[in-house]
Amino acid sequence: MTALPPLIAVVGPVEPALLTAWVALYRALGIERFHLAFHFPGHVDADRRHQVHAACRELGIVPDAVSDGPWHEHTNPRLRDALRERAGAGWHLLADSDELHAYPAPLAEVIAAAEASGTGTMGGLMLDRVTADGSLTGWDPQQGLDAAYPLGAFLTHRLLRGDPRKIVLAHSSVSVASGNHRAEGHRPVSRPPVVVHHFKWRDGVRQDVERRAEHSSDGTWETASPARLPEARRLLEHLQRHGGRIAVDSARLNFRPVSLAAVPVWWAVEATRLVATWRPSTPTSGQNEPGSIISSPSS
Repeated sequence: MTALPPLIAVVGPVEPALLTAWVALYRALGIERFHLAFHFPGHVDADRRHQVHAACRELGIVPDAVSDGPWHEHTNPRLRDALRERAGAGWHLLADSDELHAYPAPLAEVIAAAEASGTGTMGGLMLDRVTADGSLTGWDPQQGLDAAYPLGAFLTHRLLRGDPRKIVLAHSSVSVASGNHRAEGHRPVSRPPVVVHHFKWRDGVRQDVERRAEHSSDGTWETASPARLPEARRLLEHLQRHGGRIAVDSARLNFRPVSLAAVPVWWAVEATRLVATWRPSTPTSGQNEPGSIISSPSS
């Protein structure tokens, strides 16, 4: 029987309820080992740090590392790679604390298929989840994430022009880039890609993005990526145009009802096409994907 991998994640000052829901989902998939590192930037107060640590203890998980300071672009991959080293040889499941994977088969079968592919990776694609009216709000743990954020779309791709691809499983012999977006020289063969439900668009995200834009612009948070600041600015400009909300009625963004419990019927065709055709945004093209619609003032 194929052994299930440990989960590797660098966790920020996430709300305890989301951390609890996140751990519960992966435990339901059969994950037993969690290698976590917490990183707290300077703006995070002592109460939130205590809440995160307390939630982790209640879940029976001891973090491998805790760090603080600026959230440089290299912070996450350095912590993540140290966790992977500690986890040892074999397959690793990679998931940020706002990413909940939905696999097409039992995880042992997925790992076996990844092993047979010979690529050392399994690929996923972010399905961004938002509230019914696009407001950036909190959620009631009693009702759950699906009820609070019932709509899904390729927001990262269509609005931010960011890389929506994710490496969800990687063998310990394979190096993974920052953000778990790709593994140089290892092209995932998973078709369709694994659904990565992305619950980023919650209460506090606007402030987080404003902070990222400010600190990336003034150099407080070091980055080598030319995309980090433009992506943040695109979101902030969109929110400003739409009264602080994400435009869930936008035809270009194409939000639809989705659920953690089922893969959307349109996923296989649309997600596979996006992964196959995705290209980084360039200053001249202003787009990621051949044929995609360039952002307009109303988008």
